[in-house]
Amino acid sequence: MRAVGLSADRPGPLVPVEWLAERLGSPGLVVLDASVSAHRSPDRGAHRAVDRSVDMGADRRIPGARVFDLDGALSDHSGPLPHTMPGPEAFAREMRAVGVHDADTVIVYDAAGVYSSARAWWMLRAMGFDRVAVLDGGLPAWSGAGLPCESGDAAAWPEGDFTARPRPGLVVGSDEVAAALSDPEAVVIDARARGRFTGTAPEPRAGLRGGHMPGAVNLPFVELQREGRMLPVPELRAAFAGLVGERERLVFSCGSGVTACVLALGAELAGYRALSVYDGSWSEWGLPSERPVVTGERN
Repeated sequence: MRAVGLSADRPGPLVPVEWLAERLGSPGLVVLDASVSAHRSPDRGAHRAVDRSVDMGADRRIPGARVFDLDGALSDHSGPLPHTMPGPEAFAREMRAVGVHDADTVIVYDAAGVYSSARAWWMLRAMGFDRVAVLDGGLPAWSGAGLPCESGDAAAWPEGDFTARPRPGLVVGSDEVAAALSDPEAVVIDARARGRFTGTAPEPRAGLRGGHMPGAVNLPFVELQREGRMLPVPELRAAFAGLVGERERLVFSCGSGVTACVLALGAELAGYRALSVYDGSWSEWGLPSERPVVTGERN
């Protein structure tokens, strides 16, 4: 019989490295490395420290960590957009392949701090799995605390019994975003750098229009972090309150649906609950189309 997961001991959607260090290797605890390749991410260069950290962590991992392959099987490659959600069957198959069980507690991290790990956290939530948390500061914080890493081939593990139970509304498409833009009770928040939001800086993917959705507001994901860790809850609340006012329905967008999830994590920590991530993000909205785009500061 499998041990019951550690969900009752998990303090929330974000855990410090000390929490994981004390429990690493416990039955029912799975650690997933959700790092993305800096050279394959369409948003590489959005924050230079991300590129450096990913490259430095390419051959190292937390002991016993398994791969959450966001660049590979855990994105839907049947269409032209990067990092889009796979279907529930494909997602469940990959989670079982890395040995995740329904009763497990999962900790996700990445080599950049808190970057693509937030995307893995949100994907698991969207598939109905709540016993998941992000490692605050990721691999840089783990290494910085003097904790051990390993390299080489990962150990094998038995197949899991993960069950996907998709939750409607956590991941949305362009029609839902368009509706949110005209809804006075909702706000669309863009996680891209300010230059990309205003259209004064080029998009890293060829063929995309510059600028932003009319009515969207800008909160670059790095502004929710300090030295690779998420800001304290009072500061997160202040960051959101200044943009959203009394609105509680928040829809997040970015370049390819990855750093939008950093905003979702920050909003969850700040106490917001009606949250959605635009899966296609600017990689879809910014394509030449009839979808409206504006430039300059907030419109």
